Amino acid sequence: MKATLTMLKNITAFTMAVVLSIPSIAAAQSTPPNAAPTATPSAAPSSAPSGDASTGISLDELGFGKDQEQGNAEDQAILDKRSHMLKIHQILGLINTGPMLATLYTAPGGKSNARARDLHAYMGITTVSLYAATAYFAIRAPKPKGTKDKGPIRVHKALAWVHGIGMIVTPILGTMALNQRNNNEQVHGIASAHGAFAAITALSYGGAILSVSIKF
Repeated sequence: MKATLTMLKNITAFTMAVVLSIPSIAAAQSTPPNAAPTATPSAAPSSAPSGDASTGISLDELGFGKDQEQGNAEDQAILDKRSHMLKIHQILGLINTGPMLATLYTAPGGKSNARARDLHAYMGITTVSLYAATAYFAIRAPKPKGTKDKGPIRVHKALAWVHGIGMIVTPILGTMALNQRNNNEQVHGIASAHGAFAAITALSYGGAILSVSIKF
């Protein structure tokens, strides 16, 4: 168990190091604001980027209309910042599937010892911390006026409400259950719903990722 705990701590430390380096890496790869435009008014419409090629999501589905794609410099700056922050949101969301699965895997049973429960709690804290960072970039991403969510983005946001509430309720119930077990009590009351809320949260989180990964 000690070796497992050490391994998980090392994995978490590496993950956090990657997360902290993402903003600087993304900034270094982004196009400077004063860079010359890469397309001219005479360019063919088919040469313009239509969205994130890695996920197949178009700018229209992200809430950008055709007129906004060809707007002034200020609109372009907003579009670039939004795309940049949502890309980080996507990366963090994928990274967080690791700690989330580890949290589910280390879930202690009814006859668990204190060390197993602490390990599960440690992974849960890591998951919630990464989740908060992931949500931050989605919430803070600027959205031009008049834009509307379409297609899979609407499904993605609907599921976000489910796993967002779950990420608040599940740790609270988990803390209650942990305190009961540490007091040599059987988990009882509302705390017994911790596992059910965790399952719903994980399923809706996975569904949110699939909703923007699979074209429909």
